[in-house]
Amino acid sequence: MTKKAPGRSYRKGISLIELTDMFPDEQSAVEWFEAVYWSDGRVCGHCGSKRTKEAVHKTMPYWCSDCRSYFSVRTGTTIEKSRVPLRKWAFAVYLFVTNLKGVSSMKLHRDIKVTQKTAWYMLHRLRDSWELSGIEELMAGPVEVDETYMGGKRKNMSNKKRKELAHLGRGTAGKTAVVGIKDRDTKEVRAKVVESTDKDTLQGFIAKNTDPSAKVYTDDAAAYEGMPFDHESVKHSVGEYVRDQAHTNGVESFWSMMKRGHTGVYHRMSVKHLQRYVNEFSGRHGVRGMDTADQMMHLVAMTAGKRLMYKDLIKRA
Repeated sequence: MTKKAPGRSYRKGISLIELTDMFPDEQSAVEWFEAVYWSDGRVCGHCGSKRTKEAVHKTMPYWCSDCRSYFSVRTGTTIEKSRVPLRKWAFAVYLFVTNLKGVSSMKLHRDIKVTQKTAWYMLHRLRDSWELSGIEELMAGPVEVDETYMGGKRKNMSNKKRKELAHLGRGTAGKTAVVGIKDRDTKEVRAKVVESTDKDTLQGFIAKNTDPSAKVYTDDAAAYEGMPFDHESVKHSVGEYVRDQAHTNGVESFWSMMKRGHTGVYHRMSVKHLQRYVNEFSGRHGVRGMDTADQMMHLVAMTAGKRLMYKDLIKRA
């Protein structure tokens, strides 16, 4: 009897050889990006008008009759002003969505032959594309909510850093809190870096993302007590982790994946950029059930209307 393959075997992947066949040259990549961004017809990246036509220009092949501007498929997206060929962007998108624990800027710079600085900027642009701060749709539930702490191990820090943190004690001292929520039905995860894990912060996050009629599962932290939801908790403090349908295993599995990426790929996620890394892992988690080609198109579509300037990326917090 044929055994079912492990994991999401129903997904249709793309091999590196197939990827090379998809993008044999720059023109093929341009056409693919245009098909993603302009699935309903070409539109101006400046004003959104469809009154456009082809133009004779060195870098901007189209002209908008309404705003009277030249534009290209990059205009109005997070890859605008990038000098990296679109073929390399396509390969970067592939590596970004198919590596569940992430891809480092050092690996990307070697794989597509750009500088490490450029690779680092490219990856942050892709992470920013999965920013969901403006999302308004509420999760119908049931949902699981949990918080975790991100930061390096004290034993791996320099003596100077250890001394700076000594007065804060051990445990979560010197680490950054992240709260996350997972919808069991849709598998969607939303996560946010927070300054505190007090009652107002955690319950405010739940209320902002959850339908009032949804069932909410948490651990037994005091901050979750008294929520205006159908709420059930498991008592981690006494070793209880599952009770019938009450558990937070789904969202904890998400934390596990992100922390494996932190430890094994990135090694360090600065507080300044932590939300972008959180966006990356929650965004990738949300498309895991899609075919690879659909994952790539989904991410590229999310880059429309977003812009991350390098000067803003490197400025001090």
